[in-house]
Amino acid sequence: MPPGVLPDPVGPGQESVWDYPRPAIAQPTPFRLQVIHRGVVVADTVRGVRTLETSHPPTYYFPPEDVDSALLRPAAGGRSFCEWKGAASYFDVTAAGETLARAAWHYPRPSRPFASLAGFPAFYPGAFETCLVDGEPVTPQPGGFYGGWITSHVAGPYKGGPGSRFW
Repeated sequence: MPPGVLPDPVGPGQESVWDYPRPAIAQPTPFRLQVIHRGVVVADTVRGVRTLETSHPPTYYFPPEDVDSALLRPAAGGRSFCEWKGAASYFDVTAAGETLARAAWHYPRPSRPFASLAGFPAFYPGAFETCLVDGEPVTPQPGGFYGGWITSHVAGPYKGGPGSRFW
């Protein structure tokens, strides 16, 4: 835990992001995950995979067959690198006549520990009208770069907000 940072109290049924591992891990999740924009279902699954990393809320990845791939287009210049997962490629998402730039990403060839994520898109919850975990609306992870989904199931504080750059 960084100096001066105290974990939020953990309530019943919650996980603390400070108990998540570093390096990160990927694991299946039984939650129903949904991404909806202006009434268009972009993705809906009960077979998702979540990544967990110290100080981050979970990021959820969707099996390609549970995503409306007709709505995704490769983003121009959309690449980044994760020290754990490898090289990511980004997608623009077009739904209800609106294009959401770099609103999703995936790892075409992730590192071996994250092989289960190969080709599974993840979505920035702040880009969409509604993202849900078992029917609960999601709050986006602060900061704009990270794609974590905050729900009542997790306790912070979360990396991405002011002062958390070096956590």
